[in-house]
Amino acid sequence: MIKNKLLWLVFITSTNAQAGGFALMTQNASGMGNAYAGAAAEAEDASTIFFNPAGMTYIDGTQMVGAIHLINPSIAFHDKGSLGATGDQGPNAGSLALIPNFYIMTELTPAIKLGLGVSVPFGLTTEYDDHWIGRFQANKSELKTVNINPSIAFKVNDQLSFGLGLSAMRAEATLTRSVNFGLAGEGNVKVEGDDWGFGFNLGAIYQATTDTRIGFAYRSNVKQKLEGKASFIRPALVPNAGAAADGNVIANIDLPETLSASIFSHINAKWDVMADITWTRWSRFQALRILRDNGSTLSVTPENWENTLRYAMGVNYRYSDTVKLRAGLAYDEEANSDAFRSARTPANDRTWLTLGAGWQLSPASTMDIGYAHLFMRNARIDNNQLDSGNGRLIGEFQGSVDILSLQYTHLF
Repeated sequence: MIKNKLLWLVFITSTNAQAGGFALMTQNASGMGNAYAGAAAEAEDASTIFFNPAGMTYIDGTQMVGAIHLINPSIAFHDKGSLGATGDQGPNAGSLALIPNFYIMTELTPAIKLGLGVSVPFGLTTEYDDHWIGRFQANKSELKTVNINPSIAFKVNDQLSFGLGLSAMRAEATLTRSVNFGLAGEGNVKVEGDDWGFGFNLGAIYQATTDTRIGFAYRSNVKQKLEGKASFIRPALVPNAGAAADGNVIANIDLPETLSASIFSHINAKWDVMADITWTRWSRFQALRILRDNGSTLSVTPENWENTLRYAMGVNYRYSDTVKLRAGLAYDEEANSDAFRSARTPANDRTWLTLGAGWQLSPASTMDIGYAHLFMRNARIDNNQLDSGNGRLIGEFQGSVDILSLQYTHLF
């Protein structure tokens, strides 16, 4: 497990994911007001390191960006005839979280820029009441990540720029559920694991006209081999042996790649418009398989996730020389389907409505604020695990998310 617990608590806070699957779009506050439309082309500040490192060529000097996001998800389960367990429908499965981002970049030459980003690209937390009706399938599910992303950008000419970054991603996961030991009673199992994985991101920006640019960005998949342990709390009559034995475990998770295409255009002195589409390869996540260190299977959860698309559009309005207003709309497809939905990932397609503003406090500093409300389509579930003693969970999840983002940008 990671040694520096203080760093982990300060910088890595997981939450219910706000994009498809368990990806997080909250990588800056300046883009929040536009629902992150045009993120691979806008290059407004150093946070472009995450969305498209080529955007650093549009920023002069040395710049630092720090952002924080307050995320408040609401997820409620409504039972519709679940079998194999008694209990309540459980309280809100979402939890309030803070997500930070930090970026810094500087010039090596006027045409070559260097940058470093530290961000949280994936995260998930769902936690139910210990006595809820689906406790044999899931109680707590938590995934925390932090990504360290050094980057470089090259300006080839006045029209074309390229960028490249490397990623070192730390992941830590915790899964718990109740265990049905039959006549012996109920127990609990907790599975924990962590690992470092590595990948890269790259991008290009083409200045099509004086006022319009097009951006393309790619983030690679990152393979994580989570190693940790399984710990059981057993009734008195159940021995520490067989399927209920404590021990070391391994779980392989392949965090998906993304491909984005964006456009950003100055319409006139007052208005900007932007749009993009992002593809994510969630089909890599077909099953959650947890193995003991001797190669035997502790558990297998079919997932059968599908690739997703995210569509976004936004506008900027320059209210004055120092104030910029933003608005955005986005639609996120969900990676899991009704047929394979689990209580650990109970989300569905979501629509973003966003507002934001930026204030230039001085020639060297800017403050940005953004707000988003996410409407989530109701998510039906019929997860039949009666054969393994974990019950059949039948019902519907209803949810929404509110996000408030704040960012400070300073030019040195």
